[in-house]
Amino acid sequence: MSDAAQPTAAEVRAAAEAVKAALDRHLDAVERRTGDDDPDVYEAFNALAAAAEAYDERLYDRYDEVTPFEIPGADDTLPPYAGPEEPNALSVLIRRDYAVAEPQRLLAQAQRITDLDPEAVEDEHSAPAVATSVHAALGVLFGEYEPDEIASRHKEFGLEEGDSTLWVSAADELPEPGEWLSTPFDHADPQRVVCRFDVSAVFDEEDLDDDLDGEDGLRSPS
Repeated sequence: MSDAAQPTAAEVRAAAEAVKAALDRHLDAVERRTGDDDPDVYEAFNALAAAAEAYDERLYDRYDEVTPFEIPGADDTLPPYAGPEEPNALSVLIRRDYAVAEPQRLLAQAQRITDLDPEAVEDEHSAPAVATSVHAALGVLFGEYEPDEIASRHKEFGLEEGDSTLWVSAADELPEPGEWLSTPFDHADPQRVVCRFDVSAVFDEEDLDDDLDGEDGLRSPS
C-alpha cells in the first residue's frame, strides 16, 4: 500500500477509541438484556465486530501490526433463529453474481440457441440483435437454461463467477399465488433463516492465510 493511501496516526487512534466505545456499549447491552434474543445485544455485537475489524485494518495499514481479534464470518452474524420450530413452508433465496468476462462467447452462445430454437427469443424482431447485444443475449441464455445449469457451465457462456449465497428461510405457510411477485426480495427475514451457504473467493484467501500461518506461526491480518 502506498504512503498516500495509508491511514494517519490520528485515524488509527480514532479507530481504537471506537473499539473502546463499542466494548462499553456491548457490555452495557449485555447487562441490561431482557432475554436470549435481545435485539440491543445483537446490534451492539455487530457494532463491536465492525469497530474491531476497522481498527485491525487501520492498524495493519499504518503500522504493519495485527490484533488477536477474530471477526466472525457471515454465517456467525445472523441473528438468533426466531421462526417456527417445525416450518410448514420454506423460501429458498439465491443470489449468484457473474462478470461478463467474454462477451463474444456469450453472444455466440445466445445466437446458437436462437438458431436452434427461434422461439427462445420472444420478439421475432429482436432476433438479429441477439448476436450484437449482451442485454438480449443474457435474456436468451437465462430464458433457456435453469440457473443451476448456468452455474455449472458459466465458463462455457463467457461468464466469471463472483460471490453467491443461498438462504433457506422458514415460513408458517405458503404465500398466496402472486402475492410477492412484485417485490420478491423485500421480505427476507434473517431471524427466519434456517441455514445459509455462502461461496466467495475471500474464503479461499482466508484458507490460504491459515495455511501460511501454520507454517510461520504468525496470524495474517483480516
